[in-house]
Amino acid sequence: MLQRLLGRPRLLYALAALMAASLIAAALILQKIDQLEPCPLCILQRYAFTFVALLAALAAVLPGRASTACALLAVASALAGAGVAAWHVRLQLFPPEESSCGPSLQYLLSNLPLGRALPRIFQGYGDCTAVDWTFLRLSMPAWAFVWLVALGCTLVLALRRTPGQAGTRR
Repeated sequence: MLQRLLGRPRLLYALAALMAASLIAAALILQKIDQLEPCPLCILQRYAFTFVALLAALAAVLPGRASTACALLAVASALAGAGVAAWHVRLQLFPPEESSCGPSLQYLLSNLPLGRALPRIFQGYGDCTAVDWTFLRLSMPAWAFVWLVALGCTLVLALRRTPGQAGTRR
């Protein structure tokens, strides 16, 4: 069964898309149930999962080079998200004296050209250094890191299993 799954890159792309979308849904449910306020870094990680879900889904359905391009962009999104998650875990393990995720979100948005339009999109006001939720001793950003790395590896595996010619795709 596992061998059959590994030989079908489009199925792996679809599985990665489904898992990323499921993890976004789980984060939103936990936010609602446990009244957790996401911080700006949490929001960036959610964007990474969203991009992985969308791009992996496109890789599963698009033909040839378009599929490969989407898969490569999904891997890049997973890596970027894993980098943000790693930084977030570092902030939680070694909090600075002043609790901050870097420049305040309000400062960044007010100094960007789209600063008036973006505040409603980036609604993360929680403290990046606070550990408000854990499962098996790992915080939510630590789990995000684990899952983003796993999704990235799954996508790379699917890319390696993709036949070289578009006409011979499985």
